Amino acid sequence: MSSLTEKDRPIVQLLLNTGTCPRCILRFCCVGSQTLYRHPYKDLMNDLKEFLKNNQEKEDAVCFDVVGPPCKRLRLEQPEGPDDVNHNGELQQIPLVNDENATAENSSVKVCNVCLGILQELCEADFVKKVCQKVNSADYQFTSFVFSVSLPPQLSVREHAAWLLVKQEMGNLGLSLAKDDIVQLKEAYKWIIHPQLSEELSVPADGKVLFEVSVVFAHSETDKECHFLATACPDCFKPAKNKQSVFTRMAVIKALEKIKEEDFLKHFPCPPSSPKNLCDALEIQCNNGAVFVAGRYNKYSRNLPQTPWIIDGERKLESSVEELISEHLMAEFKADSFNFSSSGREDVDVRTLGNGRPFAIELVNPRRIHFTAEEMKRLQQTINNSSDKIQVRDLQLVTREAIGRMKEGEEEKTKTYSALIWTDKAIQKEDIAFLDDIKELKLDQKTPLRVLHRRPLAVRCRIIHTMKCEYLDEHHFRLHLKTQAGTYIKEFVHGDFGRTKPNIGSLLNRTADILELDVESVDVDWPPTL
Repeated sequence: MSSLTEKDRPIVQLLLNTGTCPRCILRFCCVGSQTLYRHPYKDLMNDLKEFLKNNQEKEDAVCFDVVGPPCKRLRLEQPEGPDDVNHNGELQQIPLVNDENATAENSSVKVCNVCLGILQELCEADFVKKVCQKVNSADYQFTSFVFSVSLPPQLSVREHAAWLLVKQEMGNLGLSLAKDDIVQLKEAYKWIIHPQLSEELSVPADGKVLFEVSVVFAHSETDKECHFLATACPDCFKPAKNKQSVFTRMAVIKALEKIKEEDFLKHFPCPPSSPKNLCDALEIQCNNGAVFVAGRYNKYSRNLPQTPWIIDGERKLESSVEELISEHLMAEFKADSFNFSSSGREDVDVRTLGNGRPFAIELVNPRRIHFTAEEMKRLQQTINNSSDKIQVRDLQLVTREAIGRMKEGEEEKTKTYSALIWTDKAIQKEDIAFLDDIKELKLDQKTPLRVLHRRPLAVRCRIIHTMKCEYLDEHHFRLHLKTQAGTYIKEFVHGDFGRTKPNIGSLLNRTADILELDVESVDVDWPPTL
């Protein structure tokens, strides 16, 4: 059972006199009953007025008959001395109206001087319907939601001023009120709005889900109220690239912890003045957590890059593997954007055959998130029917964590290639037969010239596990290789002006070059075969 007791009476009267709303009064009285905050605003105001009319001298509770968690308790302490409470007399000048008629008059103030209306109209049914209309019109798929709220930083300044006022009054009663004992505004707001949103959206609130409904509040009338803190505590306000203003909520809270009470009172009225206008809901936004789709792709074109090929802002080729796959996923999942990743990459003129190359696509803020296995199969078929340059297989939904297995295999696993090789001098079968007998050939590969613009200069040790030759004619043969992942095959053939040692040219003692290259297999056992 949550209650206000006799010792709360002066606080209730003080805050009502200064223009504070009933729910903020409950917060400053450390009432922890969630259900109580959900009572209609007018009922709460009438209950507080009724509470003040009770003249019993005993400390028996005047209760609001609700069931909820126990109240936060005020700590009973002896004041250390008048100087600790008065702070050079700054707070003593505040007129404390004790007349009950004056209380009734002042309680009609429309906008709360502490929460700026957040715990008034902005948590009532009309506002909740406005939020839900925004959610429903965004057409998201969700089975539960998490709610977040962003409050103007000046609310922390107003709360601090109200706390100093209440702390003085508590000191006069021989009690103390720690700032941490006050129910946080954001916490009380969520207590009120969560059940209303749940009922209106017909889904539960759940702090662990990926679908987020967020509201950003602003109050232009009082925007500059925290600016004095930048002069008093300049170290707390550092410019940041991703922040539009230095006056963030966390910076203001840090400054309020640092500033001396007497300095605060020189710059800010205590109690805070009553504003003319409510806060504005600057933004009502929805966001779904990312969904991840994985599969394997085959690339059959020798004129198709893996990702868009753009140099100095100019597009070189009209499409890419990434785009041919992602355009269909984007449309079906109704996502804002995507991020493509794969287990390695092939050059624009290299085909990927066999069972394909593992890939994963992160779909950012998707509207649709639930797909059956049959729907994923149809989506795979749609991708495959759209182009003869690529094919995908094993298309499936995966977790973010599972993608790590693909990246682990990128450097650890082996890859199999088929290369068509040309030599300047004529060759016979016996000239290349010895290559079949070479096992675990160690290479030193200096970063190839062709990728030096995007890769750091280094010498990488790589291994050619096996080779098998297929003689074609006097100047051509096909070489099948099984290599360590990350081996530069083209450079192993032609030597890259001596930057890869040994190479096919040096082993055959003649000039060699590569005409065609195919990836036959990427030996990463992911994603699972369907």
